[in-house]
Amino acid sequence: MAVLAVVVDARPYVLADRRASSVILPSICFTFAIALAWGVVPALAVQVVAVAVAGARMRQSVRRTFHLAVQHAVAIGAAAGVAGIVSLRIGPRPDWDDALLTIAAAGAWILARYGLAAGVARVSSHRRRRPSRRRGIEVLATAALLLLGPVVLATAQVGLAFVPLVLLALHAVHRMVRSACESERAARVDALTGLPNRRALQATVGDKHGRQRALLLLDLDRFRTVNDALGHRVGDRLLVEVARRLADVVPAHDLVVRLGGDEFAVLANRVDGAPEARRIAYHLAEALNRPFALDGLPVDVSASIGIALQGDSADDCATLLREAEAAMYDAKQRGDQVAVYGPDAAHHSPDRLALLADLRRALREDAPDDGIVLFYQPQIAIPTGEVVGVEALLRWQHPERGLVGPEELIRVAEPTPVMRLLTLRVLHDVVAQVAAWRDAGRPLRAAVNVSARDLHAGGIADRVEELLHEYALPADLLQLEITESALMADPHRVLNTITRLDRMGVAISLDDFGTGYSSLQHLRRLPLAEVKIDRSFVLGMATDRGDAAIVRSVIDLAEALGLRAVAEGVEDERTWRLLAAAGCHAAQGWFHARPMPPDDLSTWLSRYRPLVLPTLLT
Repeated sequence: MAVLAVVVDARPYVLADRRASSVILPSICFTFAIALAWGVVPALAVQVVAVAVAGARMRQSVRRTFHLAVQHAVAIGAAAGVAGIVSLRIGPRPDWDDALLTIAAAGAWILARYGLAAGVARVSSHRRRRPSRRRGIEVLATAALLLLGPVVLATAQVGLAFVPLVLLALHAVHRMVRSACESERAARVDALTGLPNRRALQATVGDKHGRQRALLLLDLDRFRTVNDALGHRVGDRLLVEVARRLADVVPAHDLVVRLGGDEFAVLANRVDGAPEARRIAYHLAEALNRPFALDGLPVDVSASIGIALQGDSADDCATLLREAEAAMYDAKQRGDQVAVYGPDAAHHSPDRLALLADLRRALREDAPDDGIVLFYQPQIAIPTGEVVGVEALLRWQHPERGLVGPEELIRVAEPTPVMRLLTLRVLHDVVAQVAAWRDAGRPLRAAVNVSARDLHAGGIADRVEELLHEYALPADLLQLEITESALMADPHRVLNTITRLDRMGVAISLDDFGTGYSSLQHLRRLPLAEVKIDRSFVLGMATDRGDAAIVRSVIDLAEALGLRAVAEGVEDERTWRLLAAAGCHAAQGWFHARPMPPDDLSTWLSRYRPLVLPTLLT
């Protein structure tokens, strides 16, 4: 029995890592039997030798091997104590009482070992508690090995030739443990990169921790360009290399996770506030800035990083991810590489988070009375005074807050996945309304504002195509508007989407032109149909020479590039005259009409008479 105990511990069962509390020694099958038949002293002697063999086989430190030996010594002592109290000795002919008392001794063994391990883990704050599922695997396998011991002992008393057959049963237990561990690992590890996945992050964040932690969310910039240019196989290799580089620069006490797609996360367990978290983020960014060699081709990669801090209040994983994602999109919008989530910022306030939750609920329920409506403002051709289109403007009649304007809605929704739900809802309502106008004999082109996040996803082109087909609507009656700052932040990433929309016949308008930092090369290459001059310049052009010069320059630039120029914020006749003299194509503003619901717009159109340009100029 002693020889078998030492031999089988040359192949211990290791669960997930090599900590002493995560090791199951098959020798307990024999040492438990030895304790029941010959007492605690020989059992302890054999167990110490077996633990030494297992520690050497796993290449554990002397300290961890000692911890493992102490745990098993305490467990054998507890089992032997129970056996001594009830005078249990397994003889050649055990009865039912012996079986029940053996179960009690095995229970004492399990409670002693895992109770000691739990106490040590609680005292050591750096130890993370294991999931209950893995603990269940440990207890089940341990119980199977312990209760197999008396069976081996009884078999040995019948004939020693049958004892080696127990190795087959031990092999079955080993296979059970390994299969359970592989299943657990597959559920917590990303198949492509080998990094822990979102589920592993959730389990780690849920563990109690004595110090402040930071979650750093990394989103690779222009990764889709790599996939499109070099293929998905190279893209996958790039993700593997990114994962390897992150794992190399992140300390062992921190966790590197792949969340999916081109998103990674790092859970930093030892941070002293936002400055330290920023330092870690810039260290990660610097590591990724070095080119990756793929098939001899250097590929440059950068990442936008959002940081969320977890304090003693132990925020849940979903909250941390949401905050880190909001910070990451803040970084992208501002053109920064790193941003820290701040609960005191206006767009991170509890009030706006509550508004976002209400908006998400309204969009998902899609009730007829959810309060989400669209107003339409006419766009007028300056040379003829005719209505050439309308712009759809979002409004939300909140049941408690009242009317919420488009700026507030977009500011709240754009950094989150709610923006996609909102865009899809607006697209559907606008296409349906334009189709109704068309059927009524009044075809009007409608412009819809979309965010860069919508165009990054790429699925918006599929949805537009589906809607146009569903309502049999010509593509030239729909126009999409995107702000200059959002487009120019990452023009390559949205190029494929807007090119596809352009080929479908859907025009693309560059909104708020003049407020960002545009590249003329991008303006020349992107399939744009028009530029909209920002209202901040149009409002002041009648009184400010600088604003007037900017407006004229934008009109001349649009003319040179073959684009329509549309002026926003036209509120008086003098501005209208100046735009006409500058050669602007169209205008919208309160000088003609305010935004109005569809029914009011129909009434307005029936009464509207075009303003004849010569009359204005006389």
